[in-house]
Amino acid sequence: MIQKLCKVHKGQKGITGLETAIILIAFVVVAAVFAYTILSAGLFATQKSQEAVYAGLKEAQSSLELRSGVIATANTTGASGTVQQISFIVSNALGGEPMDFTAPTANTSSNNGVANSGGSNKVVISYVDQDQLVEDLYWTVTKLGSSDSDDLLEQHEKFQITIGSSAVGASGGNLIDALGTDLTVNKKFSVILHTPIGAVLEIERTTPAYIDTILNLR
Repeated sequence: MIQKLCKVHKGQKGITGLETAIILIAFVVVAAVFAYTILSAGLFATQKSQEAVYAGLKEAQSSLELRSGVIATANTTGASGTVQQISFIVSNALGGEPMDFTAPTANTSSNNGVANSGGSNKVVISYVDQDQLVEDLYWTVTKLGSSDSDDLLEQHEKFQITIGSSAVGASGGNLIDALGTDLTVNKKFSVILHTPIGAVLEIERTTPAYIDTILNLR
C-alpha cells in the first residue's frame, strides 16, 4: 500500500506555504510602493496648486490703484505749451500687502529728470509716447491724510507721486529735462509704474489742445 502511494506522487511538484507567503508579500510590497507613488504625486500636485493660488492672490493684493485725476503742470502754456511735471495719487488695491515707495535718488550731477542708477527705489516709473520711451524717471512721494511716516504704502493709505521737479534744472530735473521730445498739446502718453510684485499700473492720458498752468487730465 505504501509503495502504491509513493508511485502516485513520484515526479509531481507542489508549492509550499512559505513560497505562497513570499509571493503574497511581494505583491503587497509592490502595491504599497505603487500606492505611495500615486499619493506622493497627488500631494505634490496639490501643493503646487496651492502655491499657485497663494502666489496669484499675493500678486493681486500687491497691485496699485489710481485714486485721483492726473495733474499736469505746465512749463509753458498756450496752444504750443509743454508739460514739465505730472502728479497723481495711488493706494493699495484690495487692501493688499505694503508696497515700498522709497523715492529714487536725484541725479544731481546732471539733473536730467532720470533717477540715479545707485538709488534704492523699488518702484520704477517709465514714460512712453509715440516718440520715445524713458525708463526710471525721477519722482518724489508725499504721504497724504492718515498715512504714517514710513515709505510703505499700506492699507487705507494714500501716496501722491510727483514725476519731476517743480522747475527746469532743479534738483533731479523734470520732464523737460528727461524727454527728448517735449510733452505738448494733443499728445497721447503713458506713465507706467513697475512694482516689485503685482501687476504694473499703466496710466494713459492725452493732453488737450491748449496747455493751462495746471491741467486735470481725467
